[in-house]
Amino acid sequence: MMRIEWDCEDNCYLLTCSVPLSHPREDVFDFFSDAFQLEQITPPWLHFRITTAAPIALKKGCLIDYRIRLHGIPISWQTEISSWDPPYSFTDRQLRGPYLLWEHLHTFEEVEGGTMTMDSVRYRPLGGRLANWLIVEKDLRRIFEFRRRRMLELFPQSDVSTEQRLS
Repeated sequence: MMRIEWDCEDNCYLLTCSVPLSHPREDVFDFFSDAFQLEQITPPWLHFRITTAAPIALKKGCLIDYRIRLHGIPISWQTEISSWDPPYSFTDRQLRGPYLLWEHLHTFEEVEGGTMTMDSVRYRPLGGRLANWLIVEKDLRRIFEFRRRRMLELFPQSDVSTEQRLS
């Protein structure tokens, strides 16, 4: 399930998305604790590449540099891990990149039969509401839908009843 709505209090958009996985929270969090796994869950059309040297020890204050190609335009992006609370959550926020604001909270909630992964992204695009309507929202929906499908491939459901319980 994915939603994007305007938050008039914070003057930004809020994207929320959740993916139920029939795997233990610790296993799912371990996957996200490796920054290089992001390459696996990012659509190939973004040409996403982490440029920070490996290994990257994720923790509060960690900086990660990326390169993407968005609509043919090369973009450098730097995020900081601004909160780190294993195995429950972490937040990355953009320090340099294509948004005026990008704060991405990842949460991992134990549920019957597995883990509910939740993304909550506060963002403000360059170009404001017009850019969001024309380009940004469509791109983000495609990116997070790709991510949802890849997570389900990487963490396959163990059986139909588990999938139904987590949905």
